[in-house]
Amino acid sequence: MKKILLASLIGLASANAAAQEEIKFAMEATYAPFEYVDENNQIQGFDVDLANALCKEMDAKCSFHNQAFDSLIPALKFKRYDAAISGIDITEARQKQVSFTNPYYDNSAAFVAIEGKVANQAALSGKRVGVQNGSTHQSYLIDQMAGVTTVPYASYQDAFIDMQNGRIDSVFGDTAVVAEWFKKNDTLTYVGDQVTNQEYFGNGFGIAVNKKNEELVNQLNAALKTVKANGQYQEIFDKYFGK
Repeated sequence: MKKILLASLIGLASANAAAQEEIKFAMEATYAPFEYVDENNQIQGFDVDLANALCKEMDAKCSFHNQAFDSLIPALKFKRYDAAISGIDITEARQKQVSFTNPYYDNSAAFVAIEGKVANQAALSGKRVGVQNGSTHQSYLIDQMAGVTTVPYASYQDAFIDMQNGRIDSVFGDTAVVAEWFKKNDTLTYVGDQVTNQEYFGNGFGIAVNKKNEELVNQLNAALKTVKANGQYQEIFDKYFGK
């Protein structure tokens, strides 16, 4: 009888373990405060904490995988990962390739330069502006600012270093990410106002998922609704962006 009971308990534990699926999230982890690698070589950030909260609501395990930004959507299309959460703007062009959850962060973009180098956005004409390859910032410059020389980088860290060394004149990135740079460098200045063009930045960040996995999109949306309602989202937001 004890053997039968023990076998049943083992079987139940195995079933529960099997029921807790793993959701593999891809991200480009040089994008603080959304995702970055800490001193222990662990991926941390707003997107990581939010994904962990969503997984907890879904009774699932999260794992995070560092990938180049321009490879995130192709990786989803080839089903290498289940989802991508990496400060990804929801755009019409991307929605043709992948599905998105409801927005989880309202976004805008900003130009930044070394103080005294660029007077305003009109003065960017003829200048070299760094962006992340495959980003909406790159698309915006190519489509809307023909006079600017767009310089793509694998990461914004590389673009920022080149700007400091005078190889480019400005960097165009997400406002929250750019704001992190000001904490460590007092020679920076914003160039003009924030950019909120609806076609490129006005729809917010979403979690991207393979188009054939609408079930996961629905599960993530339900979890996102819950963490916003119970205060978890606000706690995570305040941790990274302040009250």
